[in-house]
Amino acid sequence: MDQKINSLKNRTESYKTSSNVLKSFKYAFSGISYVLKTSRNFKIQLIFAVSILMIGFLLQISQINYVILITTIMSVLILEILNTSIESIVDLVVKKEFSSLAKISKDTSAGAVLLASINSVIIAVYIFVPKIKFLFESI
Repeated sequence: MDQKINSLKNRTESYKTSSNVLKSFKYAFSGISYVLKTSRNFKIQLIFAVSILMIGFLLQISQINYVILITTIMSVLILEILNTSIESIVDLVVKKEFSSLAKISKDTSAGAVLLASINSVIIAVYIFVPKIKFLFESI
C-alpha cells in the first residue's frame, strides 16, 4: 500500500493533460512501472509470457505464430493494466466501504483478464501441441 501512495505523490499534476509528447511517454512508462511493482498477477503473466516465447524459440515456431503469440500476450498484459486502473479508480471512489456496483466493476474487469488468459491458453495449445506431438513421434 505504501508503494501505491508513494507512486501517487510523484504525480501531483496528474490531472493535467501533457502537451509534451516525451512527458506523455514518461507518464505511460510510469504506469507500466507501477503495475510491475504492485501487481502480482502482472508479474506472473510476464513470467508465463517470457516462458512461452522461449518455448516457441526452442520449438522453432513460424514467424506468423510468433506474431500471434506476441499479440495474444500483449492483449492479456494490456487488460491486466486496465484491470489495475479500474480497481484503483473504484477504490478511490468507494474508499473502504462495500458497494455492490464497485464489486461488479472490479469483478467484470478481472473477468476480462480471465477470458483473455483462457484465450491465450487456447492459442498456445493450438500452436504448440502439433510441434510437441511431432517431437514425440520422431523419437
